Amino acid sequence: MGKGPSPITQGPHCQAEVDPLAALRTPADPPWDVYLTGTVFLDIIFTGLDSAPVRGTESWARGMGSSPGGVANMATALARLGLRTALAAAFGDDHYGDYCWDALEQGEGIDLAQSRTVPGWHSPVTVSMAYEGERTMVSHGHEPPPEEPAPDCPPRARAAVASLVPGRRAPWIAQAAARGTRIFADVGWDDTGAWDLAGLADLEHCEAFLPNAEEAMRYTGADCPRAAAHALAEHVPLAVVTLGADGAYAVDRRTGCTAEVPAIAVEALDPTGAGDVFVAGFVAGTLAGWPLADRLAFAGLTAALSVQEFGGSLSAPGWSEIAAWWHEVRSLDRQDPAALRRYAFLSALVPQEQARPWPLRRAVPTIGFRHSA
Repeated sequence: MGKGPSPITQGPHCQAEVDPLAALRTPADPPWDVYLTGTVFLDIIFTGLDSAPVRGTESWARGMGSSPGGVANMATALARLGLRTALAAAFGDDHYGDYCWDALEQGEGIDLAQSRTVPGWHSPVTVSMAYEGERTMVSHGHEPPPEEPAPDCPPRARAAVASLVPGRRAPWIAQAAARGTRIFADVGWDDTGAWDLAGLADLEHCEAFLPNAEEAMRYTGADCPRAAAHALAEHVPLAVVTLGADGAYAVDRRTGCTAEVPAIAVEALDPTGAGDVFVAGFVAGTLAGWPLADRLAFAGLTAALSVQEFGGSLSAPGWSEIAAWWHEVRSLDRQDPAALRRYAFLSALVPQEQARPWPLRRAVPTIGFRHSA
């Protein structure tokens, strides 16, 4: 069911006009820039709610969209930034699974050669309700199918993104790292309450660890996120701690470099997938060899652009959005020169001519429409 490396520009939503690794590519490169594995959900997003649903009442949403979610949020964000992305995941053999497969393979140019359709398995579904800049989610899913070993799994790739699970190793992480793949990891909330850094056993294989401020402080016992980043850098070469509205802070143990970049102030409509987009932006900048501060700035920019749209994978920005934003902010009067200099590296990346107006609005895909002949 898989294919070879996909072109950088493919499909109606895969408009990666920029290849951030173009200057680095050689015939000896791995076939993929980034490899991921995980669970794909069908996300159904309701927007335009005035408030949270009230028990015993019916709420009407002014908008609705659907898209692949779960690990598909990260895969889409990476692909839209021009990285050749391979995803290993199970898909249900229902209409939801078919829709997610087609949206990722045909719409985003993501390679699914390592993925499979599981007969009789129901696709996991999440309904997300966005209001007041927050979200409420309800999910449904059956027990996931057992993993099937694949001879080429994980495939050779420059990098992989993993979500660490306390107290549990994922064998593929060590396998990938042994083949030279650079592992970028985040982590979810520790429901056990242990917050034991030793429980994140696969951290020893990671190039970078990107928790949020609360997670970083709980795992290290530090009383501030910046101190937590320095403590984490004793366990992983590169520690990046996201600070929410305050931006992000990073420590590179190998070079001794630190960097802090403030967040871009935006009106947040839906935070779904913003963390995934941040990681994708940071991975792209790291693989391209950018300075640490530029990587943080780019990751924060892509995350800021994503929260101005609804949905997870739907909101991931591509180079068109990045270029439009950069052209727009430079055209405004009374811009802070220091702030503009912080993003000046974009001038060497994005097209010099603005092809699309700002702000950009995306079409919201929805299951069920038939195309007329």
